[in-house]
Amino acid sequence: MQKLDKQFIKKVRLQDRIATRIITLGGMLVIASVIAILVLIVRVTIPLFQSARTNIVFQFPLSSPPESVLAMGVDDYQEIAYTLNDRGVFTFYNLAKGASFLSLAAVVDKKVPLQSIELHKNNQYTLLWADKSTSMTEVSFRFLFDKEGKRTVKPEIQTLAEFPPETGPATKILHAAIRKTEDGRLTKVVLLDDNSFQVTQQVTKTDLFGNEKKEDFSFSVQHDIPGKITAFTVDEKGDTLFAGTDSGSLLRWDISQSDGDSLTDNVVATADKQAVSALTMVFGDMSVAVGDAKGGLATWSLVWSGEGTGKVKKLRKIHQLAAHKAAVSTIVASRRTKTIVSFDAEGRVHYDHMSSENHLLDIEQQLAGFAISGSDNSLIGLDRNKKLLVWNVDNPHPEVSIKTLFGKVWYESYDQPEYVWQSSAGNDDFEAKFSLVPLLFGTIKGTLYAMIFAIPLSLFGAVYTSQFTSYAFKKNIKPLIEIMASVPSVVIGFLIALWLGPLVEKSILAIICFCLLLPLVLVGMMLLMQPYYRTPTLQNRCNGYEFLLLVPVILLTAAVSVWLAPGVERLLFGGNFLQWLYSDLGVRYDQRNSIIIAFGLGIAIIPIIFSITEDAISNIPSSLTAASLALGASRWQTIWRVVLPSASPGIFAAIMIGFGRAVGETMIVLMATGNTPIMDWSLFNGMRTLSANIAVEIPEAPFNGTLYRVLFLCATLLFALTFILNTGAEVIRERLRKKYGRY
Repeated sequence: MQKLDKQFIKKVRLQDRIATRIITLGGMLVIASVIAILVLIVRVTIPLFQSARTNIVFQFPLSSPPESVLAMGVDDYQEIAYTLNDRGVFTFYNLAKGASFLSLAAVVDKKVPLQSIELHKNNQYTLLWADKSTSMTEVSFRFLFDKEGKRTVKPEIQTLAEFPPETGPATKILHAAIRKTEDGRLTKVVLLDDNSFQVTQQVTKTDLFGNEKKEDFSFSVQHDIPGKITAFTVDEKGDTLFAGTDSGSLLRWDISQSDGDSLTDNVVATADKQAVSALTMVFGDMSVAVGDAKGGLATWSLVWSGEGTGKVKKLRKIHQLAAHKAAVSTIVASRRTKTIVSFDAEGRVHYDHMSSENHLLDIEQQLAGFAISGSDNSLIGLDRNKKLLVWNVDNPHPEVSIKTLFGKVWYESYDQPEYVWQSSAGNDDFEAKFSLVPLLFGTIKGTLYAMIFAIPLSLFGAVYTSQFTSYAFKKNIKPLIEIMASVPSVVIGFLIALWLGPLVEKSILAIICFCLLLPLVLVGMMLLMQPYYRTPTLQNRCNGYEFLLLVPVILLTAAVSVWLAPGVERLLFGGNFLQWLYSDLGVRYDQRNSIIIAFGLGIAIIPIIFSITEDAISNIPSSLTAASLALGASRWQTIWRVVLPSASPGIFAAIMIGFGRAVGETMIVLMATGNTPIMDWSLFNGMRTLSANIAVEIPEAPFNGTLYRVLFLCATLLFALTFILNTGAEVIRERLRKKYGRY
C-alpha cells in the first residue's frame, strides 16, 4: 500500500510538472504572439517618420555648352532626359548610355532665338521668342512595343498654342505665360517693360452647324503698382494673375473678365519688404508659393475675412517654409502632392511640403539649373562643371509629421488651423488630411458615454442580485445576463442603427422627459412606501423581489412622458424640438448619435461588468457580512462599508475590462455612429473611433501608401491605449487588494 502511494504520488507530480510546462509554454506563446503583432504594426508604421532620401543614379557631361541650356527634364522611369537650349531645340539623352540620340525643334523653321521660357506642369513650356511671338510646347514620352514585346520610348514635342508677334507699340516684352484649359480656352499674359501686363484670351466657339470660330480679345492690366514687378504667375485656368514686386508686395488680379481692372489683393508678402524673386502656383491652384530675395519661402492662400454679407476672400500667409541662404530664384510645384521644390541663387535645392511644413531634402550641389519628374521620383540638375546629374528621390510620405497627426494644421480652403481627418475626395487636387485627434476624441467620447450608461446599471444590478435577491432568482438571472455577452456585436449594431436610431429621433423629447421624471417618481414612490415597507408582512413577501414594485412605476412614467412630450414641444419649442435645437442652440441632431451609441455599447459591456462584479461580491466571506449585521449595521451599511471595499479590486477590474471592450469595439460604432470625425461633446451627434476608422478605410487604402500606414498607426495607438489602461488598472487593483486584503 505504501509502495502504491509512492507510485501514485510520483505519477501526480509528473503530471503536475507536465501541466506546469504546458501552461508556461502556452503563456509564453501568448506573450510572444502579442509582441509579434505589436512588432508587425509598428514596423508598418515606422516608414511614416523616415526622412526623404536621394542618390545620384546617372551623371555624364553635356555635349552642348551649358550656358545655352534654358530648361531640362526627365521622364518618370529615369530612362530619358532632355535639355532645351536658347535656339529652341530639345536634345534627348539616353541616361543608361549617357549620350544624346535625338534633337527636335520646339517650333519648326523658327529662325530667331529664345528670349525667355516659363515652366508649367513640369513638362509644358511657354516660349517667348526674340521676334515677340510666343508659343506653348509640351514634352511627352510615348511607349512603343515591337512584336517581341520589347519596349522603346519615343519622345514627342507637341505645340499646344501659338501667338503671332506683338504688333503694338514698341514696348519690350520681358516674360510671357500661356495657359490652356480643357475646353480649349487660351490665355496669354505678357509682362512689359513699362511695368504692365498685356492679357490676350482666345476662345473657340461652335455654332449650330458645328463650325468653329475663334474669338480673341485683349486688355491691359496696369495699376498704381507699389514697385517694379519682379515675378508673376498665372493659375491653370488662366483666371487669376499673381505678381510680386521689388518692394515685397504680392498682388492678385481677376483676369477672367475682359475689363482686366479687377485688382483684388495687394499685400506685403515678405519680411523687411524684401523683393519677391519667384512665384508659382501650388498643386491645386488654391495657394501661391512666394520666394524672396533674402531666401524666405512661404505660401499664401485665399481665406474668408469679414462678417455676414461683407465676407470676401483675401490673401493670407498660411505656411512659412524653411528659408534658403540666398535669394530664391526658381520654385517648382509637384504635380502629385503639396511638395514645393525651390532653387536659390547659389545653386542649392530645397524640398518642402506645404501643409506639414516638413523640410524634406537639401541638395548642396551648386547647380546651374534643375527640374523634377512628373511623378516626383526624380530630380535632374546641371552643375557648374558641365555635367548632367539625375537623382532618385525616395519621398513617399511628405505630408505626414507629428504636427499633421496630432496638431492643428491650416489646410487650404479653411479659415483657421484645425484638426481634420479626411482621407479621400472627388478630384486629384485633393489634399489628404490625417489628423488622429478627432479619432482619439471620438474613441474617448463614445466610450465615456457608454460607461456612464453601463456602470451604474451593472454595479447596482450586481449588488442587488448578490445581496438582496433570493438564491433561486440569482441562479436564473445571472446566466441570462451572461448570455447577453454572446450576442454578436454586428447584431446589436444593426438593431440600434436601423430600429433604435429612428425610434429615438422620433421620440427624443419623450425620452428627455422620461429621464427627468423617473428620478422624481422613484423618490416619491420610496417616500410613500416607507411606512408600509416596514411592516413584517410586506418585508417577508417583497424580500428579494423589490424590483417588481418598480416595473409598473417605470411603465407608468414612460406612458406619462409620451403623453406629455407633444404638449411640451408645442408650448416650449414651437412645435419642433429638433428645429429649435438647430436654430436656437446651433446643435444639429444626427440620427446616429451618441445616445444610441451609449445604448449599443452599454448593452455590449453590461454583461461583462455585471458578471465580474457579481462574482467579486459573492466571493466575500459570509462571516464578514454576518459580523457586520450582528454588530447592528443595516444591510445597506454592510454593503457600503464592508462588501464594496472588500470587493473593490474585482469591481475595478470589471470596470476596466468593460472599458477596454468599449474602446476596441468596432461593429457597433461602425454601424451606428455615422462615422463623422468631428470634435463635439454633444449627445446629439456622432463620432468616429479609431477602430471604426480602420474598418472603414482599410479596404480602400493603397498597399504601403500613406493612408495604409496611418491606419496601422491607428492600430498602434489602440494597442498602446489598451496597454496603458490595463497596466494602470492592474497597478490600482493590486493596491486595492493590498489595502483590503486583510478582510
